[in-house]
Amino acid sequence: MMVNNRGSTWNLLRWQWRWVLLFTVGGVVAAATHEVFALTWIDLPMPPLGVIGGAISIFVSFRTNSAYQRWWEGRQLWGRIVNSSRHWGAQTAAYVSPARADPLIRRQIVWVHTLRIALRDEDLTQDPELTRLLPTEERLRLAASRNPSHLLLHEQLQAAAALHTAGELDTRALQSMDETIRQLLDSQGGCERIKRTPMPRGYGFIAERLILIYGFILPFGLVGELGWAAVPLNVVACLAFALISEAGRVLEDPFTLFYNGLPLSALSRTIEVNLTERLGDAPLLPLLKPDEDGILL
Repeated sequence: MMVNNRGSTWNLLRWQWRWVLLFTVGGVVAAATHEVFALTWIDLPMPPLGVIGGAISIFVSFRTNSAYQRWWEGRQLWGRIVNSSRHWGAQTAAYVSPARADPLIRRQIVWVHTLRIALRDEDLTQDPELTRLLPTEERLRLAASRNPSHLLLHEQLQAAAALHTAGELDTRALQSMDETIRQLLDSQGGCERIKRTPMPRGYGFIAERLILIYGFILPFGLVGELGWAAVPLNVVACLAFALISEAGRVLEDPFTLFYNGLPLSALSRTIEVNLTERLGDAPLLPLLKPDEDGILL
């Protein structure tokens, strides 16, 4: 996630150079038709072009707003994961002995990292955080599961039930821990729903085609009054539509490693540090900070 902006207009243009090139070509064609070949009969009136531009802006903005809602829902789900994980750490520390609490808390730390890996489609066996926390055979065991995160929550519930059977955990405490596991499972399911259900491709396809067509017809409405100045104006006006559409594309999946993705690594590290404190372990790992480009992963 980008936490501060150190970019420039040049970087923005270079990022979207294809759109800039297309809009420039469209403007040059219209200006040359009017100024060089004097084919003024091709000029278009601006009122209908303004109506078309307004319709495109509404369509593109709707897609971007829908994508942002997915991004924000992902952040809310991970906020619940942070709170539920902290609550799990407090519960285990309060309800059972330190020796019994240790594996329950450490398994929760592993669960958080495992969920992060699954949402980012990374290799569970090669992740440096899990390599630090688990031996190779345990990572391979988790990787063999269709849903390793669900497996870990299942084992958490089994461990809590075993403590209750052994008389080390009363019924009220077991019910409370069961509710925390349910909340974690609900949050995991919400994240998986966002990840596995992309926005309909038709939104992006239609938006891109409308913007492309508009970039070639708008300058024919501008050249009558602006001449060659229609070229840069066409680039600026149509690039605004393209950037709004692109913002929707990059926000559609909040769990990528792209710079607009959610900082799952930082959130996972925060949970690990908070839970490790409950164990009294020292020294604690440092919290992750934004890099020199202002990006927090």
